[in-house]
Amino acid sequence: MKAAAITGPGMIDVTDLPDPRAGGDVVVVKILVAPLCTEFKQRRDGRPGDRLGHEAAGVVVDPGSSTAVAVGDRVVVMPQYACGRCWLCSRGEHIHCPNQRDVLAETGSVAGVGTIAQYVLKPDYLLIKVPDDIPLDHAAMACCGFGPTFTAHLRLGTSVLDTTVVSGCGAVGLGAVLQGATRGSRVVALDTQPYRTELARKLGAVEVLDPLKVDVAAAVEDLTEGRGADGGIETSGAPGAAAALAGSIRVRGGLALVAWTSEVTFTTPIPAGLDIYSCWHWNHAVNLAGMWSMIRAAAARIDMMITHRLPLDAVGVAMDLQDRGECGKVILYPFGAEEVGY
Repeated sequence: MKAAAITGPGMIDVTDLPDPRAGGDVVVVKILVAPLCTEFKQRRDGRPGDRLGHEAAGVVVDPGSSTAVAVGDRVVVMPQYACGRCWLCSRGEHIHCPNQRDVLAETGSVAGVGTIAQYVLKPDYLLIKVPDDIPLDHAAMACCGFGPTFTAHLRLGTSVLDTTVVSGCGAVGLGAVLQGATRGSRVVALDTQPYRTELARKLGAVEVLDPLKVDVAAAVEDLTEGRGADGGIETSGAPGAAAALAGSIRVRGGLALVAWTSEVTFTTPIPAGLDIYSCWHWNHAVNLAGMWSMIRAAAARIDMMITHRLPLDAVGVAMDLQDRGECGKVILYPFGAEEVGY
């Protein structure tokens, strides 16, 4: 199979690797849609490894001994390799599982744990069957395009009555903007990149602000008659971003932290009663119907958020766009766009 591999700092290539082999409940999926997340940072740092990519949608080609899926099933491939047996997994919180499986060792495969490739190995309980009416590229948003901020909006209780500030308009932040607008919230988006702030506006943000040029808290107060925002979602990971966002939220509001960052430091007075949530992904047992409902409701906006659709061989071009902040969500097609109707 063909798969992307980092070959040095700032360098990536598509190489040939042995096809993975199914075994037990570990299934082989043919990847038709491979959205990019933050792998461009991995390329920038030149960190080699076999886990390049963690988002995908495709079709089952070898179910092994699994009875949960069959050849030809359209599925979304969820991140990580959760054990499927622990307390967290039994409740649908696979993303938080502390017991990751080594599916290469289990199946005797050489490769197959990265999704910027033509095939991937995945335990059957981390494959979510896609309803017939949902295109695979939309279904793939159930990974990181929507996943982390889907939970953020749920925990904040975002509604048509709310003003929600989204900090950072990368691929994850744009998903937060889109979902907030779809929920009817008044969304204020924060970013420094003109391309992304303009895209955020198209996706439903009623106001876009450059946090390096304006006092965010003061601007949000002006937009909310002095109250502050009802909720905030931090996706940028920028130093000081969480503190700045917290300062824009009203008394008894909520702050959801989504971005990976080494440190979050801010002071908020106890009388403010701020609810703070850490959100990584979504619960597969509880929120599956809600995820599909959101994807259906947001269909037109998803097509706007996916700004670039490229073949696997153009992975370097795709990551260049990400590095420059000149894209929304980028999708790669390991077998060509024709396989999914583009």
